[in-house]
Amino acid sequence: MPIISVSNLNKSYKILNKKEGFLGAIKDLVSNDYRYINAVNDLNLQIGKGEIVGFLGPNGAGKSTTIKMLTGILKPTSGDISINGFEPYSQRRNYVKGIGTVIGQRSQLWWDIPVIESFKILKKIYKVSDADYQAMLNRFEEQVGLSKLFNQSVRSLSLGQRMLCDIAAAFLHNPEVIFLDEPSIGLDVSVKRSMRQLIKALNKDYQTTVVLTSHDMGDVESLCERIVLIDKGKMIYDGETAKFTKIFGDYRTLQLDVSGMSPEAQVVKLKDALSDLADISIEPHGAFSSQITFRQDQISLVSLLSKIQPKLEVEDFKVREMDMESVIHKVYSGALA
Repeated sequence: MPIISVSNLNKSYKILNKKEGFLGAIKDLVSNDYRYINAVNDLNLQIGKGEIVGFLGPNGAGKSTTIKMLTGILKPTSGDISINGFEPYSQRRNYVKGIGTVIGQRSQLWWDIPVIESFKILKKIYKVSDADYQAMLNRFEEQVGLSKLFNQSVRSLSLGQRMLCDIAAAFLHNPEVIFLDEPSIGLDVSVKRSMRQLIKALNKDYQTTVVLTSHDMGDVESLCERIVLIDKGKMIYDGETAKFTKIFGDYRTLQLDVSGMSPEAQVVKLKDALSDLADISIEPHGAFSSQITFRQDQISLVSLLSKIQPKLEVEDFKVREMDMESVIHKVYSGALA
């Protein structure tokens, strides 16, 4: 029996088509000229107890809207949600007792009091027993040495320290389900490592179900065995992280700046130079550059540049990981089929 069950979930927004100028603003007051935008479109999803699932997609894909419906903040336009036996939006008062949330950099801790005092307030709110409360504090200390922050005010903490405390606060009442929305945004490498360590340990100890949204593939690879990918409100992939990261990890984009040549002319020359290579794409990039997307497991960067240099006078180049939009394009083209 899944702990999270979503069936035919839809969310649409009614948006006024606004007119320009002062007169247009007056007309908008009585206008019936609306359009509808489908933020989530017929989403079906089931997640079992103890799973850590990466919920991914580009900006505007519908991730945040879905998370808001799953946490009970928004009411769906249509469809059904059942989480731990509750319908989130209609039974929110009882439902939220069994979930935890961390939303980006929006702290749930009280800004001007020590961290431990915020924890004590949450203990009272969620009616956590003394024994369970102390056991959880001991677990936080064992995993990431959190006690050194307990007597500092939240205001005085660094971003990384505050995010660790926020994640600990979300786990404090041992919820059945936790929603983590971009928890590592803006954090340095060492803090990310501590954050992942804490989440993995608490998930293992308490079988807490975790739904994670993140643009950081390091978070996803470290924590999630399963990925759900959505775009334009629709699910386009639900499967193993390893299969997804095979695509995401193998592909790289090489951006070239070539002196005195338009991007379109660069593309023509590059297609000629790389005509013997399969599974690459070449396209203009901005006003002065071109870019090549290639698989580093099939051709090395050195080999690629050695083919390009005799044909083009490369002034500068950059290599980066494939962005989320490009991954989605690959999914649509059947690369994850």
